[in-house]
Amino acid sequence: MVIKVFLASSSGSTAIKKKQQDVLGFLEALKVDYAPLDIACNEDNRMWMRENVPVEKKPTNGIPLPPQIFNEESYCGDYETFFDAKEDNAVYAFLGLPPPPGSKKREVPMEECNGDEHTEEVEAEVGGETGEEAAEEKVAEEKEAVEDTEESLEDTAPVKEEEAQEEVEDEEAKGEDDQPVSEEEEELRQLEEEEEEEVTEEAEEEEDE
Repeated sequence: MVIKVFLASSSGSTAIKKKQQDVLGFLEALKVDYAPLDIACNEDNRMWMRENVPVEKKPTNGIPLPPQIFNEESYCGDYETFFDAKEDNAVYAFLGLPPPPGSKKREVPMEECNGDEHTEEVEAEVGGETGEEAAEEKVAEEKEAVEDTEESLEDTAPVKEEEAQEEVEDEEAKGEDDQPVSEEEEELRQLEEEEEEEVTEEAEEEEDE
């Protein structure tokens, strides 16, 4: 398997030149076999690169810029995805190559190689029992939050009912005050006023005498 790196040897862009040098330098440091393919001097290389970069990986203008990296016919990615893989120590996976022996892989000490014990530890690390426990804790937390919300609603419900009852009573009382006075009540009120006037007149006459 040969890694193909499509480059533009005569690119006037400083950024593109720097990216190309970064990719080639890193591949050389890893001692990965690669073939630099110039798209500036070779029209076939340029057309092949453009046709084989997946549509979803192309920029909005549809023209992918170098460097573009392939493993034989399989597309690996551009500089940005290469850089992310480098940061994550996953360049071999990015290139589709098997990692060399002893390359930044977690070595398991001999005392841990005890069959079931080590398997359980690995499962816990990748989300086995630990993942299940975390899921159960999350469900419990959500359930508790729902219960708290329901209790809060139940506590506020009686208060709202009391307030509504008070408002109804106030409206009824107000309605009674606003009701029109009947004819009988009006006559009684007038009689009372006339009696009061007569009493007042008699009192004034007595004072005059």
